[in-house]
Amino acid sequence: MKHLRRTLALLVAASLAVTACGGAPRETAATADGGGLTWAVETQPITFNPHLWAQNKARLLVWNQFDALLARGEDGSFKPWLATSWETSADGRTYTFHLRDGVRFHDGETFDAAAVKANLDQLRAPGYNPAVASIQLGSFDRAEVVSPTELRIRLKRPDALFLDFLASPYGGQVSPKSLKTAKNLKAGGPDLVGTGPFILDRYVQGQEVHYRRNPAYAWAPSTARHQGPAHLAEITYRFLPEAAVRVGALTSGQAQVIEGVPATEVDLVKKDPGLAYQTALNSGSAFTYYFNTGHPPFDDVRVRRAFREAVDLDAVLASVYRGQATRAWSVVGRTSPFYDATLEHTYGGDPAKANALLDQAGWTGRDAQGFRTKDGRRLTVRSVSAAPFVRERREILAQAVQAQVKQNAGIDFQIKIVDQGSAQQAWDRDEYEVFENSRGDTDAGAALNLILAKQGPINRTRFSDASIDTWLARASATSDTKARAALYARIQRAVVTEHATAFPIYVPADQIAASRSVEGLGFDPVSGTPRSAYDVRIAP
Repeated sequence: MKHLRRTLALLVAASLAVTACGGAPRETAATADGGGLTWAVETQPITFNPHLWAQNKARLLVWNQFDALLARGEDGSFKPWLATSWETSADGRTYTFHLRDGVRFHDGETFDAAAVKANLDQLRAPGYNPAVASIQLGSFDRAEVVSPTELRIRLKRPDALFLDFLASPYGGQVSPKSLKTAKNLKAGGPDLVGTGPFILDRYVQGQEVHYRRNPAYAWAPSTARHQGPAHLAEITYRFLPEAAVRVGALTSGQAQVIEGVPATEVDLVKKDPGLAYQTALNSGSAFTYYFNTGHPPFDDVRVRRAFREAVDLDAVLASVYRGQATRAWSVVGRTSPFYDATLEHTYGGDPAKANALLDQAGWTGRDAQGFRTKDGRRLTVRSVSAAPFVRERREILAQAVQAQVKQNAGIDFQIKIVDQGSAQQAWDRDEYEVFENSRGDTDAGAALNLILAKQGPINRTRFSDASIDTWLARASATSDTKARAALYARIQRAVVTEHATAFPIYVPADQIAASRSVEGLGFDPVSGTPRSAYDVRIAP
């Protein structure tokens, strides 16, 4: 093992350059101290455009470059950011926002009400981001510029998800000029600019992205730990998808911070006196296997239940994640205020029950490989995943599930990890039975609308229920948290218990390991994902 780590360190050293570190800044300083660091990350973003953000792992990069109208406090409440204050009409359909004066985009353009309107209009452009347009902006009617620092937004109906949208990466403000002139709007990059504390000035696909400090930055939200420009003069994020290589980069000093610490390396990191380790559960939805009910065999609820019962999920998670994973019982994440804890320990892990259900469903034959058959067809279910979204050893997890359903119930679970285009093609052609997904939405209601509604943009269960659609609509129409929680609980029970269209697996989490000289690291209190580098600094 020591020889392996030494080899990994040498490999990392060959590809990483050590970044100079600066002195320790004062937490309340109005000016920054300089210095920089290298941060190794697991996932390369498929886009740097906040409007098109989709990977939860990319959230920390979005907040380096872009700011939103609102921030979230430790208690989840909405706080001023680029909007200094706002009022809501009595009917919940009109918002009036008062904006910061003196804010400029990285390209020198002025941030004002017209810029916010341009961003909202862009998000509703046909084909730009259909999911956001239909869900987060589904109730949006129009934006009216009252003055450079005042914007009025009209909704078609009250929408409890709207403020969450304005505080999310999707609400990141992009220079209207760069929206028109960017070479590749969908991919983003150095020529798509925001107002954030860092400026993206270099991107090498497959290798790294580099940010330099925005010296004019003076509009951090009150939730930040300091005001003024960022402490760091620069930061380089290196894309190192191999977990062992990331850890090797940290332990060899070639990176000062890494995210995505594999379960197999957690003890190593914790025992190193020169390193600090942090972890937090993500919000939104749990990592879940959604069953395609549109064709056999998962059009039969008995087969859906049997698949879940055939898996000893506790044993699988313990094996793959070494006790570091939190089991999911609902499609809603455990940290969400809408999580329904009554679902815990209500299903799964009973092979006898799985086999009885499959017998009842008519899958009574066996082929030469021991897989169940019916009318001459093998009981086969296919999972097709897009490679950019496969993280946290999910491919190993799928193999463990594959082994269990074969051994315990005779189910042929086939796993494919392909490029994003091929995955989309398979989903569009209905050539799958299992759809893997987790969402990092700070309001779980957004994820439920996207995945469970009949017209949800990523409803790949192909299942619809009028009651679920009604409950989703009613939950979105009220800002009463208790009322929303009650409605979402009914939805979770319908999906998990009554119809069994989903198999919740685990609650995603983020991990950060860093040199103890790095200060200011932490997690967003609502999303549970790493914060941006704005408050990060190097101790002397």
